[in-house]
Amino acid sequence: MSLYRCHPRGRAPRRAVSAAYLASVFVLAGCAVGPKYQRPAVDVPPTYKEVGNWKPAQPNDQRLGGEWWQLFQDPHLNALEEQINVSNQNLKAAEARYAQARAVLRYYRADFYPSINGGVSGSRNRISENRLRQNANTNGITYSDFQIPLELSYEVDVWGRVRRMVETQRAQAQASAADLATVNLSMHAQLALFYFQARSLDAQEQLLNSTVTQYEQALQLTDSRFQGGIASEVEVQQASTQVETTRAQAIDVGVLRAQYENAIATLIGKPASSFHLSPLPLAAPPPTIPLQLPSELLERRPDVAAAERRMAAANARVGVAKAAYYPLVNLTTFGGFESAAITTLLSGPSILWSAGASATAPIFDAGRRRANTDQAVAAYDEAVAIYRETILTGFQQVEDSLAALGILEKEADTQQRAVLAAQKSLELSLTRYRGGITSYLEVTTAQSSALVDEITAVNILGRRMTNAVLLIQALGGGWDRSSLPNRPDCCGRLPSSSK
Repeated sequence: MSLYRCHPRGRAPRRAVSAAYLASVFVLAGCAVGPKYQRPAVDVPPTYKEVGNWKPAQPNDQRLGGEWWQLFQDPHLNALEEQINVSNQNLKAAEARYAQARAVLRYYRADFYPSINGGVSGSRNRISENRLRQNANTNGITYSDFQIPLELSYEVDVWGRVRRMVETQRAQAQASAADLATVNLSMHAQLALFYFQARSLDAQEQLLNSTVTQYEQALQLTDSRFQGGIASEVEVQQASTQVETTRAQAIDVGVLRAQYENAIATLIGKPASSFHLSPLPLAAPPPTIPLQLPSELLERRPDVAAAERRMAAANARVGVAKAAYYPLVNLTTFGGFESAAITTLLSGPSILWSAGASATAPIFDAGRRRANTDQAVAAYDEAVAIYRETILTGFQQVEDSLAALGILEKEADTQQRAVLAAQKSLELSLTRYRGGITSYLEVTTAQSSALVDEITAVNILGRRMTNAVLLIQALGGGWDRSSLPNRPDCCGRLPSSSK
């Protein structure tokens, strides 16, 4: 780290010593000690490893926008997502944390200006007659004293301590704004995940219920054959077992389905007892998701922006720690009115004032400043490591989602062929059973195999949808670093929506 120091130049004429002193103070106030912040370099791959058949988004392609969930073209999902910005309590808490960070910034920014304190006082006093006779004329008298004091104090930011502290808090406020965007993205993505998982269970329940209907028809056929003396009672019981087992599976789906429904209610700020998500089986595959270049990921993920801003804050704290090695310069002015009679308090002769300057320099502190500086430097190194790890994690999440979507797409095609083969096998087994060629055991085996394949296909579709959401979240969900406020202490607030 480099240390920047500034020194006044030239020598003031003797007849203008005071003016030169003040001028040199304000010249020095334009300097600041400590390292100049530069964003550290990171390794960014030219392309994603798992990109496969994905085509990078072109400038004229549809890109992820703030309302990224509209890519799924599901009006029910859109209606739920719109309620996140209004009623989600985690998002409201993040907004409150951002408001706190802005207030702290304004608190430290006030150090750029002098502080003025005023008051008013009045007293009635009597001096003892028996005190040491320093002034015998005043002993034993009773008098009044009224005052209106005004005091002005100002720390001259010679070494940039105040500016570095404001720089620290501004970066922290920007990090809090990025945290707000991260929570916003996380809440919307969490709702989409729960929604598609619930829809996947709806599709599974629909499949099981339709299978129960088919099994009941097979049970009627077996019972008719039993009544006609063609089938045995064992076969009837086997068919009945298939019906009841599948019906139990359909009922069991409701346990997890209810949990997802309740989780969605909490996300949109409603009591679980007053919210209902109507069943709607998942059917369509995930949409095509625009994929930017890896280099754009650093500007698209709010968690990366938050880590970078905290790194900048840690760098500014190093400057604050180094400023402690230099004198602290203060200007003070005291004035007001004082009189023994309230009627003359505000008259000209009652005016009093004093003005001065002071500089306090550290001499010995047993290594306290050295330790504080070492701590600040180590905190900066930690922030750099966290920043780089956040970037690595971001690339990992994108690669994970790309790999999952590519593999699941191939698995879905293969599984669909397995479903068709299992259904064909079941049809052949039923035909053979009706013709008396085989026992019902072959039918139940074919039924179980077909049902397992169909449930697997439904689950794969659900996993494809959830991984599509995870990919959008890993890409930043349409957020852009330009959304960060340049002046968190001024002019409005960062909206919780990423529109």
